[in-house]
Amino acid sequence: MSIEQHKQTMIQAKERNARLVGLTSDSKVSVWGNMLYIFAYCAEVISQMFTQHRTEMDNKIANQKTHRLAWIRDLYLNFQYGFDLMAESDQFDNGSATDEEIESSKIIKYCAVNESSTQREVIIKIATETNDELSPIDSDKMEAILAYTKEVKGTGVPYRIINYLPDLLKLNIRIFRDALVLDGNGMNRQTGEKSVEIALREFMKELPFDGELRLQDLANKLEKVPGVNLVEIDLAQSSWIDAQNGTYGAFETIDVRKIPASGYFKIVDFKGIRYVV
Repeated sequence: MSIEQHKQTMIQAKERNARLVGLTSDSKVSVWGNMLYIFAYCAEVISQMFTQHRTEMDNKIANQKTHRLAWIRDLYLNFQYGFDLMAESDQFDNGSATDEEIESSKIIKYCAVNESSTQREVIIKIATETNDELSPIDSDKMEAILAYTKEVKGTGVPYRIINYLPDLLKLNIRIFRDALVLDGNGMNRQTGEKSVEIALREFMKELPFDGELRLQDLANKLEKVPGVNLVEIDLAQSSWIDAQNGTYGAFETIDVRKIPASGYFKIVDFKGIRYVV
């Protein structure tokens, strides 16, 4: 309910009370009207507080149920590189470490957890961030993460950790441009920026980790760029690391949507973008 709805509920209650029939003024400065507004405001604040409290408690209960997928995800996001675990616990011994030291030790910046299609293992995709881009965690740090996994994982269900280089993304896109705003190379005539390329990088950053790339969403993003009249994605292809040999496979065409094997994409280059009028 809104503040106004709370107030209207109280006005209706007032009108049903014969002892309050004298309160009829609709002036904005009437005492009784302003008192009802204050009560309505307080009721709305309390309502929002209860809603927020319930949401927080629901999330806390869901995440604290050991070995649920959300719990496992938090387990990895809270991994602290260079710190030891407390005895018989999945909590780290932070000793006298500062908040900054603790935060910088959390090297896993992205994590997605799912059951395999056979439900015989838990698949955990992880990544960190380098120069403001998603990237895999180096082998030295992975050794510590694997040791941590042995300490905290439950018995019975194996964990498979995917820490791959990004899925590569090739795009052939025609940008129908407004010649008053964008030149033939896609440069904004006013700012000197390549606005479409900036928007593509933003889209990759906004895409949820292990989330589905939808070509229509990509086109919609680009059509919001000043100077772009229409977007036609002629071809989208991706290639990902082959787990058997550790190399990229052949590029395959993306039909409508695609979830990256590594959890994230990296655009190979912008050579496939053409600007037409």
